[in-house]
Amino acid sequence: MARLIWLMGASGSGKDSLLQALRDTEPEGVMVAHRYITRPANAGGENHIALSETEFLRRRAKRLFAIDWQAHQHCYALGIEIDLWLAQGMDVVVNGSRLHLPVVRERYGAALLPVCLQVSQTVLAARLRLRARESEAEISLRLQRAQEVMPHPCLVLNNDGELAETLRQFAALLREASCR
Repeated sequence: MARLIWLMGASGSGKDSLLQALRDTEPEGVMVAHRYITRPANAGGENHIALSETEFLRRRAKRLFAIDWQAHQHCYALGIEIDLWLAQGMDVVVNGSRLHLPVVRERYGAALLPVCLQVSQTVLAARLRLRARESEAEISLRLQRAQEVMPHPCLVLNNDGELAETLRQFAALLREASCR
C-alpha cells in the first residue's frame, strides 16, 4: 500500500534539506510533494509553490487541494496530485505540520506514516544561528518549541549528522515500516 509520509520536525531540523536530497536522489517509488503557500517564492526556506491569497482561495474553492491549513500568517496546502500519486502506488513525502496531523490522520488513515525528524538542541541552535533569519530571542523561542512532545505514534529519524546518513536512515525506516 502506498503511504503518505508526513515529515515533521522543528524549524531548523533539516526538513527542507532532506526533502531536497530526496528530490535529487529520486528514490524509486517515492515522490516529494511541493506545498502551496501564500508566501513569496524567494522568502527563503523550502522549495514551495508561491500563491497569492486570492489564487489560494480560488484553488481551494475548486477543490484543487487534498488538504490545507493556516499557520504563521500564511495559508498552506498540498495539491490533489498527492492523491493521484498514492492511487498509482507511489509513496509521497510531504513537509507536514504536527499541529495538523490529526486532520491528516483522519483523511488518510492507514496510509499515513508520520515521521519525526529530530536533532539535538546543540545542533539545532547552531543551524538556526547559521541561517541568520531570526534574532537570539526568536532562536530561544524556537529551541523551546522544539522540545515539545512529538506526536505518537511517530517514527523517529535523527538528523544530527551528515545528510547522506539521514537519507540512509530514512530508506531503512521506510523498509522497516513496509515489513510491519
